[in-house]
Amino acid sequence: MNKVHVKTGDEVIVINGKYRGQKGKVLEVAPSEGKIIVEGINIITKHVKPRKMGEAGGLIKAESALYADRVQLVCPKCGKATRVGHDVDKNGKKVRVCKKCGAQFE
Repeated sequence: MNKVHVKTGDEVIVINGKYRGQKGKVLEVAPSEGKIIVEGINIITKHVKPRKMGEAGGLIKAESALYADRVQLVCPKCGKATRVGHDVDKNGKKVRVCKKCGAQFE
């Protein structure tokens, strides 16, 4: 089982490639492949055939998967791209924390 440092709904920033510096929300995570889909990032054009009678085919734009190691989480408190640390809160639950300011994610 592979682990990915981001979860669905997290705010991330792309750290390299064509979309470097752009922020987006994680829509989907595929830990087995180590890939994620981010809203508005890595847009591709798909050629779609009409499947039903009366349905239109053509070109549609959609988000494509990118490797999870190409993104970093954006801290909700300080607003910077940061690595994820782990800590135990007062209830004994494991939580993700910002390595720069110590704020909890969620």
